[in-house]
Amino acid sequence: MNQPTRRATALLSPRQLDPRRNSLNMFRLVLALGVLVAHAFTLAGRPEPFWQGESIGGWAVSGFFIISGYLITASRMRTHLTEYLVHRIARIFPAFIMSLVVVVVIFAPLGYYHANGTLSGYLTTGNTPLNHVYSSMFLQMGDYSVAGTPTGVPYPGAWNGSLWSLYYEFLCYLAIAFLALLPVVKRSPWPIAVAFGLSVVAQAKVGAVSNLFGGNVDAVLMCKLLPYFLGGSLVYMLRERIPLRAVVGIASAAVALGLIMMWPQWGGQAASPFLAVALLWLATVIPSPKVLATHDISYGVYIYTFPIQQLLAVYGVHESFVLYMVLTAVIVVIPATASWLLLERRVMKHVRTYDHRRVWALAKEEPAI
Repeated sequence: MNQPTRRATALLSPRQLDPRRNSLNMFRLVLALGVLVAHAFTLAGRPEPFWQGESIGGWAVSGFFIISGYLITASRMRTHLTEYLVHRIARIFPAFIMSLVVVVVIFAPLGYYHANGTLSGYLTTGNTPLNHVYSSMFLQMGDYSVAGTPTGVPYPGAWNGSLWSLYYEFLCYLAIAFLALLPVVKRSPWPIAVAFGLSVVAQAKVGAVSNLFGGNVDAVLMCKLLPYFLGGSLVYMLRERIPLRAVVGIASAAVALGLIMMWPQWGGQAASPFLAVALLWLATVIPSPKVLATHDISYGVYIYTFPIQQLLAVYGVHESFVLYMVLTAVIVVIPATASWLLLERRVMKHVRTYDHRRVWALAKEEPAI
């Protein structure tokens, strides 16, 4: 074999994402920090940067959905439905509910005291702290405010505006969960490819879809986000046929950019498989700090950044914009790390080491109810 042929073979030879050696945790953290920067503009009363009709924060959320589509599909294809759902609930719900509790116990009381000079009436002023937790505990946010706070800030009435996306992410988890009940979905990439294509069409015709659902905002947002998730899912199903090499990664990024530039309304959704390939390739070639390879604080950064930014705005820090962003990034590491070490990692370790066979055996011994 001559040298050019060897080089071509090396460039196109199969190379998949190593589940133990990749930089996806780092990329998710970068995306979470992208949301931090984007929200800093809004929460400081400045116009948020947009590109091709989407905010920078929106593009970061889309990146989360693409990576989730790949990883969550991998989880679904190798686990039973029950085990899959337990893992997904354990991964998203405990930290989410804890973030609601932290807001009503720490952030909102400080905001309420700053506005009123007292904590009197905090527990009974609408939206009450208990209702804030109760109305949102199943991921769909009932009310973003707590006891009439935050007030006196450029973006009043919301302590944690970032949490909205988690409801739609979990709906995507359910979509792939039930799609994979069909045996053909695990054997062939075609069903996911068809589902992805239909989801892109739905986004391209989102006005018609909105009319069919009576203007339901949830349906509109699912049209926007589901294609990103399914784009990642499709790449997982085709992973053995897609070599994660430089020529493939760069070409995928170029195709994605072209689609986004030509069709701003739905080009990003159509480009999601190409974006997934580019992200996965980068995750194989860009080294990650060792601490991030084993510790994933991106979820904690995502769910705690917004309330920290709002509390800093309550005290006027947002008026110095650079300080506002830097201080947020420094402070958020504390609750994010605590969330990972004390809650997220422990819960996931528990469910992953649980003896499911013993549970099934005990269930068979119990009388039917």
